Amino acid sequence: MRPVIRECVLGFTRAPLLSTLSVTAIAFSLFTLGLFGLVAVNLQQALAALEDRVEVVAYLLRGTPIEAAMLAAEDARTFPEVAQVTYVSADSALARAQAELAEFREAYRDLRTNPLPASLEVALRPGQRDPETVAAVAERLRGIGVVEDVRFGEEWVAGLARLRRIAGLVGGVIGLAFAGVALVIIATTIRMALLQRSREIAILRLVGATDGFIRAPYLLEGALKGFLGGTLALLLTWAAFALVRGGSDALVAPMFLPPAFVAAGVAGGTLLGLLASLLSVGRHLRPRGVR
Repeated sequence: MRPVIRECVLGFTRAPLLSTLSVTAIAFSLFTLGLFGLVAVNLQQALAALEDRVEVVAYLLRGTPIEAAMLAAEDARTFPEVAQVTYVSADSALARAQAELAEFREAYRDLRTNPLPASLEVALRPGQRDPETVAAVAERLRGIGVVEDVRFGEEWVAGLARLRRIAGLVGGVIGLAFAGVALVIIATTIRMALLQRSREIAILRLVGATDGFIRAPYLLEGALKGFLGGTLALLLTWAAFALVRGGSDALVAPMFLPPAFVAAGVAGGTLLGLLASLLSVGRHLRPRGVR
């Protein structure tokens, strides 16, 4: 094992410029992937924040006694998809409209009768906010006797679900594309190192060195370059995130990559380096007739 480690270290010291360029190229490839990961994570967070606002509003018949409204709320709470039910009286609905709709404040103030009905605001559990589930809950609420109408913004809920699906699909495709680019760059840098030391490899083969003995230092070197590149990419991604967070006025605070993503990024860089080295070394050691 020691000769393998020694050869790996010598590979860095013999060509420090090439090694530095290799690590830098790997780092910027993975940095691009990290930036995309930041965008994807924060996009999903923003969509989740919007999804948290999905609720079903059941408007009650005018003149519904408070006791009947409470019984209706209890019935709605028994639905397995429901997280919370809030009763909003007609007076509370009018006060909210006056506070939130400033342009109609004077018009609401001159009203002699309250035009707004009492309602039940039904919040759904996480994972139960897709269009089909929301529509099913709305249909069951319509079956409660004191409920006159149910609204939940069908088009908005469907559009949000469609946006999440598109974001997931596009994210997966672009992520794989960036990973492929990183793999090509790593393989190219390892291939350059092999070509630079082709005479040394030829001498090792002449004296009887096995392919495994020749291959091992390059595999370790590729893994180490991938690890260093992944770590540098992580630092660059954090710097970019700190810069964006410092000047952000977004309603949803930006979020850095989760710890699992960070660990996967560094481990993925190491594995990409190992795989790229394996492909390059295997091609270089292949007999001339089958290249």
